[in-house]
Amino acid sequence: MTTQNLLVELFVEELPPKALKKLGDAFATQLAEQLRAQGLASAESVVTAYASPRRLGAHISQVWRKAADKAVQQKLMPVSVGLNASGQATPALLKKLQALGVDVSDPAATVAALRKAPDGKAEALFYDSLVSGATLDTGLQKALQEAIAKLPIPKVMSYQLETDCELPGWSSVHFVRPAHGLVALHGSTVVPVKVLGLTAGNSTQGHRFETAVSPVVIAHADSYAATLAQDGAVIAGFDQRRFEIVSQLARAAEKLGPSYQVLMDEDLLSEVTGLVERPNVLVCEFEEQFLDVPQECLILTMKANQKYFPLLDAQGKLTNKFLVVSNISPADASAVIGGNERVVRPRLADAKFFFDQDRKKTLESRVAGLDKVVYHNKLGTQGERVLRVRAIAKAIGQQLGGDALAAQADQAANLAKSDLVTDMVGEFPELQGIMGGYYARHDGLSEDIAFAIEDHYKPRFAGDTLPRNQVGVVVALADKLETLVGMFGIGNVPTGDKDPFALRRHALGVIRMLVENDLALSLTNIVRDAVLILDDEELQKKWSLTQHEIALAEMQRKGIGGSIGHGYAKFQIDKNTANEVSSFIYDRLAGSLREQGYSAQEVDAVLALRPQRLGNIPKRLAAVRAFAALPESQALAAANKRISNILKKAQDVDPHVSEVLLKEPAEIALYAAMKDVAPKAKAQFEAGDYTASLQTLAALRAPVDAFFDGVMVNAEEMDLRLNRQGLLKSLFDAMNRVADLSKLVSGAASI
Repeated sequence: MTTQNLLVELFVEELPPKALKKLGDAFATQLAEQLRAQGLASAESVVTAYASPRRLGAHISQVWRKAADKAVQQKLMPVSVGLNASGQATPALLKKLQALGVDVSDPAATVAALRKAPDGKAEALFYDSLVSGATLDTGLQKALQEAIAKLPIPKVMSYQLETDCELPGWSSVHFVRPAHGLVALHGSTVVPVKVLGLTAGNSTQGHRFETAVSPVVIAHADSYAATLAQDGAVIAGFDQRRFEIVSQLARAAEKLGPSYQVLMDEDLLSEVTGLVERPNVLVCEFEEQFLDVPQECLILTMKANQKYFPLLDAQGKLTNKFLVVSNISPADASAVIGGNERVVRPRLADAKFFFDQDRKKTLESRVAGLDKVVYHNKLGTQGERVLRVRAIAKAIGQQLGGDALAAQADQAANLAKSDLVTDMVGEFPELQGIMGGYYARHDGLSEDIAFAIEDHYKPRFAGDTLPRNQVGVVVALADKLETLVGMFGIGNVPTGDKDPFALRRHALGVIRMLVENDLALSLTNIVRDAVLILDDEELQKKWSLTQHEIALAEMQRKGIGGSIGHGYAKFQIDKNTANEVSSFIYDRLAGSLREQGYSAQEVDAVLALRPQRLGNIPKRLAAVRAFAALPESQALAAANKRISNILKKAQDVDPHVSEVLLKEPAEIALYAAMKDVAPKAKAQFEAGDYTASLQTLAALRAPVDAFFDGVMVNAEEMDLRLNRQGLLKSLFDAMNRVADLSKLVSGAASI
């Protein structure tokens, strides 16, 4: 049976550009999967997705007109149930066969056609039949309906179609956008399917303005992309259109001069690719006076509002030229260029106005305004939050740099959220922190404070840079810890894939700052300090009184009489919050380390000890990996696991050892080896040479093996038993300073 290639296209009104790539891939993938499930396409069939602003399409190779017939074996029932003592069909068997569509007019012949076969301990009756394969007409109809139903549509639209029956009326259709055309070609043959009120044909529409013919007739499934490009002026493939945009952007910048470079933004590229059918890149410019505004503001307004590509100079500074991806290619593009320049000018003027107005007030004067910005209904306002972040930042700063760093961290934390009440951040929330840095410099504050304000949200995402100075690191840590402790304290914890407050991202930010800066901080201590600060009654009183004053002022403004009382509502934090937050951070750390290529055993061994200084963890992991490569590692890991099990059954074992009570040669030899090895390993550990510490301990393998071969730990004499347990406890403590070696036991080597 020969095959032909299949082409399906849905022609619709303009699709949401940010979701276009995902919609196109999902449509093609689902269509192919449904055809494969029905035997109309094979695993070797190649699927090509098409997605343009007004179409979703799929080209699938090697599609059969009819699927192969399929032999089906149907188990009916046990022989004892289906046949009576005379071997004739029982009513139950006949009813079952009728349900399967079998002709039972001649029961004897029907029974003779059945097959008996063993089924467990008894025999069963089986009905073998040949099921006709699906035709492409019915199979594609089903596949289309399934593919449309499973599309990841951001928001469904409802629209009406006039019914094609004799009775007048309208039917409702639900789809991402109104659909106006359907193409279904198997080779050059139209497949007569219907969907969304449309009947398939072989014609579609080209570019809205520049198509050469209308409609565009597709002669063959394999000529779809070429015909659309030639006759319809449309590049149907999403990736091909994106490549064309990138190429044109690069050529346009090159023509302007070697110092120009395009600010390529992946999200913007994808969005613009979803907006144009045949791209045409044009060079535009704006007045140089706008370059006095921080370039982040100008870049954001050009990208977010106008979908333009800014041009930078060789030093990475914004120029007054930018690139526009047009959907039309007129002979004279001056009108298009002029129109885009005219449109962007008011946007840039607004940004300049906001910047000029914001600088009329200092950041310090804006702090009080944060008391009117709600952060969370259970955690109060941003003003209240600033008090908490300041207290945490001072505590961390004191530990890292004494009074000087604590004072700087306090100042930066006090001003870090002030730009939230500026006009610029009100218009462009993405600039929070960044604008605070600019305004801090305008206020005459030091670069340390300005950088800290700008960087305190970092890292914002995976791969983002860390704060540039120590003040910024302290404030960023305080900000993220306040969020984690506050949200966990009121029960807002991530569940499944839901994390509305980005707590996982905050935890990873804390981890990166502690690890990459190798900060001399205890994770448990800084989390505990944050909990104590949030649970401090006097500090809470200040927060609630602030909220009390706001509420009272609001009542007075509205002319509402009475009083809201003079007490304050204490913020109740859950007593287990510190443990929950610490565990959450260690869990995120474990996942991050596994993603970096460390094995589960290595990660479990190191994190089982809950090391407090996270900056040491990479060295611990390297030491564990080197130790695991030693020939002695598995024997020592298994012994360590055995010791752990013994000590768990004992209670409060004292690691002290009395040499007088050492009786057996093996325990005497182990004690002597430990007196030689353990001090060396401890000194290496304290010097931070974890690899050498573990390798030194490898010398204990032979005496440890001999001990377990020749010594009964749980001796009947209590003094001997306690002494031997003490010996094992001292051994256990020496072996598990870097990591829990028992986690390195592989497979059956456990004991």
